[in-house]
Amino acid sequence: MPANSLLTDIKYLKGVGPVRAKLLADDLNAHTFRDLLYTFPYKYIDRSEIHTIRTLKEGMPYVQLRGSIVDIETEGIGRKKRLKAIFSDGTGYLTLIWFNATKSLEDNLRYDKTYLILGKPNFWNGQISIAHPEMEDCAKLQTEPGGLMPHYHTSEKMKRAGVDSRRLGAWVQNLLDTLPVGSIEETLPAYVIAQHRLLPIEDALRTVHHPESSLALPPAIHRLKFEELFYLQLDILRSAAGRRRDNEGYQFQKVGERFMQFYNTCLPFELTEAQKRVIREIRRDMGSGRQMNRLLQGDVGCGKTIVALLCCLLALDNGFQACIMAPTEILAEQHFATIKELLSPLPVTVELLTGSVKGKARKQIMQGIADGTVHILVGTHALIEPTVRFLNLGFVVIDEQHRFGVKQRAALWEKNVRPPHVLVMTATPIPRTLAMTVYGDLDVSVIDALPPGRKPIQTIHYTQRERGYMYTGMMRELAAGRQVYVVFPLIEGSEESNLQDLETGYNNLCDVFPAFKIGKVHGRMKPADKDAVMQAFKRRELQILVATTVIEVGVNVPNASVMVIENADRFGLSQLHQLRGRVGRGSDKAYCILMTGSKLTDSARRRMEVMVESTDGFVIAEEDMRLRGPGDMDGTQQSGMPFDLKIANLVRDTDLMATARDTAAALLEQDPEESLPQNAVAWQQLKLFKKSQQSFSEIS
Repeated sequence: MPANSLLTDIKYLKGVGPVRAKLLADDLNAHTFRDLLYTFPYKYIDRSEIHTIRTLKEGMPYVQLRGSIVDIETEGIGRKKRLKAIFSDGTGYLTLIWFNATKSLEDNLRYDKTYLILGKPNFWNGQISIAHPEMEDCAKLQTEPGGLMPHYHTSEKMKRAGVDSRRLGAWVQNLLDTLPVGSIEETLPAYVIAQHRLLPIEDALRTVHHPESSLALPPAIHRLKFEELFYLQLDILRSAAGRRRDNEGYQFQKVGERFMQFYNTCLPFELTEAQKRVIREIRRDMGSGRQMNRLLQGDVGCGKTIVALLCCLLALDNGFQACIMAPTEILAEQHFATIKELLSPLPVTVELLTGSVKGKARKQIMQGIADGTVHILVGTHALIEPTVRFLNLGFVVIDEQHRFGVKQRAALWEKNVRPPHVLVMTATPIPRTLAMTVYGDLDVSVIDALPPGRKPIQTIHYTQRERGYMYTGMMRELAAGRQVYVVFPLIEGSEESNLQDLETGYNNLCDVFPAFKIGKVHGRMKPADKDAVMQAFKRRELQILVATTVIEVGVNVPNASVMVIENADRFGLSQLHQLRGRVGRGSDKAYCILMTGSKLTDSARRRMEVMVESTDGFVIAEEDMRLRGPGDMDGTQQSGMPFDLKIANLVRDTDLMATARDTAAALLEQDPEESLPQNAVAWQQLKLFKKSQQSFSEIS
């Protein structure tokens, strides 16, 4: 079969047809023969052993049994019919169960047949059952099942249409049988295969779908993972190189009066060496004549805002405007208040633009943006509206960038003739493997030190039985004149939920601490009302602030020394770390109290342990990715995770990712014009890869 035959529409594969082809395209993104070959099993079941019912034990995975049906009964009618069959192999009995059973299934179960069944045994009250077993008539078996049986992911919609894992596996095997040996052309350059001692692609594909033994599987999986990660990284690096080559940027050559005056007379504290290093990296980019796209990572409280502000002043000194875009009004207002106060001695006009700014005030701000009298604009996504026209925008800061979509961020590129320099910031440290993919085409700067004088936050985990200890600690800090946050997962409770809720919690705290003033803030409040409460807390008119996660970012109250998080097990590690970062901003010792019930899942217990053990955001981010997986981490979807890994895993394959990236970088360096014959296969395969993946080129 010619190589291009792998691009044949999947509907032409025997047994598929147009209807099932649409199903495979919709649910598996499989359109061609090649797509089907690259739809990999997610697990394998060893069918080399036949167990007996007598030897089954609780916790066993899928088992294979040989025996016969001795009794059949049905319960219910119509779609809710349940079918039960008593199965015996001579050593004992168990129950086979089918929910929503069809009449054809019931008609095909026979007492006079010997079956080979496969399923996961469940134990309950001394009884054993297997739900929805796979069954084969032993009389029709041409050979005994043996070896590793692949299992493929299928959707509920596919199952209802009769396309289960076995059917999908049969189609894959049918396709492989129709392909003559040697007909699947190589997909990596020969020297890359030799350098890394990889299996040929045909051997890898045939083995991963039909392994002869467990020993044959790892080299095949390794080859396919490497290929996937290699083309992922080649796409990212090629896109980044093209952007640097093609995107001419404004050249900021001058360190002018406003920057120097602020640096020498207005800085509230001495910059750390990490901050100085990052500013040097940004200045180098801004002076290169190429558009900057840089990611600034730093833990909560590390001083990213001061770095961004200094870079805004660089833009102003070179005749350009700057803007800072934040995801929420609270964060935008916080940035605006901080920057306006810091710049008050300088001749710099700072304005705030959010959805709440309306009427005459909005019109005046829009006019100032257009005529250049507004030097720094702080705002929410209102900044990207078409009606917002800058006179000369040269520098953009996008804070907490994972909360913005790719198109939203790209809209800021179009606010000037040439795209402005872009600095994206995140207070959620990103594991190295994730940074190499989601942000692979951005240059990365890291502020890896906190300002001097900051004391580590002590994190304590209490269960509900220990609530008295928590109240005692709160009282001690309140009596010393400090303030407390109490965060709840819900605004109001319900009969169905056993979670703590803000309204109930607020009333309880008023009873427990009658001598102190308590405020509450949540997402249902009007922005003006939220702001009024936040400002009262900041002015120390309130001692306790009861809140939902609206205070996760953008709140800076140095006098707050305690963060209590109710039902902490309902939050991810990243969010817990963000909430903890709201305290410890002053010189006093700070505490984060994690309140949970006594019964926790293993994952929740591990999250509490990690929070107690570490305050390092990068350590927490790595553990978060291990526990939740990269696709579930806060922000990875919004920030444009532009691929769907079919076989590689960002958590487990860190080292292989780095190797693939180094190999891709070396290829790109030796062949920037994409013209060397030895790399022709790589550039051809990259086109195929990109057809099934979103483009990385617009991520910023």
